[in-house]
Amino acid sequence: MPTTIRSFIAFDIDSDSILKKITGVQNLLIKTGAGLKLVKPENIHITVRFLGNITPNMVEKIFEGMKKVQFIPFDVKIHGIGAFPHLRYPRVLWTGITEGADQLRNIFDQLEPCLRGLGFAPDTRGFSPHLTIARVKSGRNKAELVKCVTENANCELGIVKAECLRLKRSDLTPRGPIYSTLKEFCPQK
Repeated sequence: MPTTIRSFIAFDIDSDSILKKITGVQNLLIKTGAGLKLVKPENIHITVRFLGNITPNMVEKIFEGMKKVQFIPFDVKIHGIGAFPHLRYPRVLWTGITEGADQLRNIFDQLEPCLRGLGFAPDTRGFSPHLTIARVKSGRNKAELVKCVTENANCELGIVKAECLRLKRSDLTPRGPIYSTLKEFCPQK
C-alpha cells in the first residue's frame, strides 16, 4: 500500500442526464480542434477542497471533520462554461454553479478550521464552485476554443442534488486519474 494517498473532498455528479449534457458541451469544445484533455464523465465532480497527499491514518481524522459539517441535501444548478485562470489564457475549462454556490461555500468554510487543525495549509486560491470538464494542453486553435466558450457561456446544464460529501482518492495513471471513494458523509439520508 502506498505511504500517501492523493485525495480531495467533493460531491459526485450522479445524474446521467446532467453528465450527458456535459458530454455534449465537451463535444462542442473538441470540435474546435483545440488541444484538450477531457475529464471522463465518471470523474466529473464538484471539488470542495483539494487535500493533496495524505497518510492513511489521516483518513479517519479528515472524516471526523467531515461528519461535523452541517448541511441538508440541496440543489446545485449547473450553468454556463468558462476558463481558469481566464479566457485569454485558458488552462482549465469548467461549467459554473449558480444555485447552491452559497451552500457549497458554507461547507468549505466549515471544513477549513478542521483541516487547518490537522496541519493543512489554507487554500490560497479561495473557493470557486465549479466542475472541471477539460484541461487545455496546448494553444492549438485557441481562437476557435475561445469563440466556443464565449458562445456557450450561458448554457443551461440542469440541476443535481448535493447529498453526500465524499473523501475521494485519486490514483494517477497514464490513461488519466482513477477516483474512488474512501469515506462518505450523507446527512439525513
